[in-house]
Amino acid sequence: MELIQTIEQWAWIGWLVLILVFLVIEMLTLDFTFLMLSIGGLAGLVTDLVGAPIWLQVIVAAGVAAILVLVLRPPLLRRLRRGEDPTPSNVDALIGLGGTVVSSVGAHGGQVKLANGDVWTARAESGELEPGARIRVSRIDGATAVVRSDSPDPLTAPEDPRV
Repeated sequence: MELIQTIEQWAWIGWLVLILVFLVIEMLTLDFTFLMLSIGGLAGLVTDLVGAPIWLQVIVAAGVAAILVLVLRPPLLRRLRRGEDPTPSNVDALIGLGGTVVSSVGAHGGQVKLANGDVWTARAESGELEPGARIRVSRIDGATAVVRSDSPDPLTAPEDPRV
């Protein structure tokens, strides 16, 4: 019984440490989850200072944190991300980009020059692509562009009415 009394007597220090740990993690993640947990810890600290038993402190802290995560966090995230630039960048910007085969591209390698001017090591999704063939990037696999032919299939291409 003496151990429980000691824990309840010094619980405020535990709440302060928990709040500070959550705030540090929030500064690293910037996702509002640990901010909501730290506010829940603050509610637990307040209930401790009022004199509530430890079990009630934990229930209040968990309840406040859960409500904040479920109710307050989603609109805050929407508001934060409202002004983001939707344009893909880095590797995501290369997906769907066209280009030309520089050296034969097969299942094991080759080179392509993309529309942005970059020359990439490439691998064909299927078949073999000869130099000069038009390609489109399907995905990036490490430092290799996985490409597919961008030329229309002669069997399914509509006939040119000018011919």
